[in-house]
This record gives sequence, C-alpha cells and structure tokens, in this order.
Amino acid sequence: MAVLPAELTIGELSDRSGVPTSALRFYERKGLIHSRRTTGNQRRYRRETLRQVAFIRASQTLGMPLSVIGDVLALLPEGVAPTREFWEKASECWSAELNSRIERLERMRDRFTSCIGCGCLSFKECTLVNPGDSLAGEGPGPRRLF
Repeated sequence: MAVLPAELTIGELSDRSGVPTSALRFYERKGLIHSRRTTGNQRRYRRETLRQVAFIRASQTLGMPLSVIGDVLALLPEGVAPTREFWEKASECWSAELNSRIERLERMRDRFTSCIGCGCLSFKECTLVNPGDSLAGEGPGPRRLF
C-alpha cells in the first residue's frame, strides 16, 4: 500500500482538487488557504488543504463571495480539515443569506414573467428596470445605460 505524502505540491493539489494552480495562488493571496515554502521557495500544502479547497468551491457554487467564505474558514483551526460539523456551522451562518437570495430570485422571476408580455422596460414604470421609481430622486435625464 502506498504511503500518502504529508504535503502536496501546488500541482498535486491542483490535480487532486480540479482547481487550476492560478486559482490556488489566488486563494492563497486572499488568505483562504495557506502553504509553507521550501528552501527552493516552492509551495507545500498540508493534506487538509484539499478539503478546504473543496469547501471553497462548493461555497462558490452556492454563490457565496470569497470574503464571506474567508470569514467562515477563519473559524477553522489551522491545519484542520473541514468536518461535517464545520459544514453544518457554515450552513447555519449562510442559511438566512441563501433564503434571502432565493426570495429575491423568486420575486424577480415573478416580475419578469408578468412583464414579459409588456416589453416596455420604461424607466419610469418598470419594476425590473427602476423599482419604486428610485431613479427619480437622482434628477432628470438618463441614469442608467445598458
């Protein structure tokens, strides 16, 4: 049976996670993942980083911004892979935000469906382009360009 290495190179992490090395470097610059440097200045990642990258990608699929993902990852102790309990805690943190997004999307869908036959896209009346005529407070003339 092969012994798994304690650390992964950036190429190995990329191959195992399916995430390009450029994205891994970006995550590291943003403080989402961490590496140590060898004497030759090469990155080495702890094996736990593979699960952290999986968490980042899954969170991005939900539409979570990296800053919010970073806030939740900051709760994870250094060198610890995300556990089921950690995922549940993240889910609790994001539940209200996800529900809010779902409600906004449903309202947009409903408005768009009722608006689709109209086709006016009037800046004065359309609830999609100018909800509540909010642009009127900014004065006369065009306020948005498409």
